[in-house]
Amino acid sequence: QVQLVESGGGLVQPGGSLRLSCGASGIFFRVYTLGWYRQAPGKQRELVAEITSGGTTDYADSVKGRFTISRVNAKNTVYLQMNSLKPEDTAVYYCNAANGRNDYWGQGTQVTVSS
Repeated sequence: QVQLVESGGGLVQPGGSLRLSCGASGIFFRVYTLGWYRQAPGKQRELVAEITSGGTTDYADSVKGRFTISRVNAKNTVYLQMNSLKPEDTAVYYCNAANGRNDYWGQGTQVTVSS
């Protein structure tokens, strides 16, 4: 049974930081491309950042320079370090693991940026 479990969300003031974690089980983690997506109320889910099995990263323009995605294969975990947070970053953040044939999602973690 495949499970992706996110943690680390919460309420933070503008300009603050959070680190999201996503632990995976039931998959051969190191071969998967891992992504963080987010969905704000009334909006479509969008890709925030992704990291390939080889470590290549890509980011949405809106988060470049502020967010960093990383992975630790030995821990089956992917992280999203979020700095200089803005109110428009408020959303439910989802972890995704994909290998071209399979596509798995976590349950999401809420991030709220507000003073």
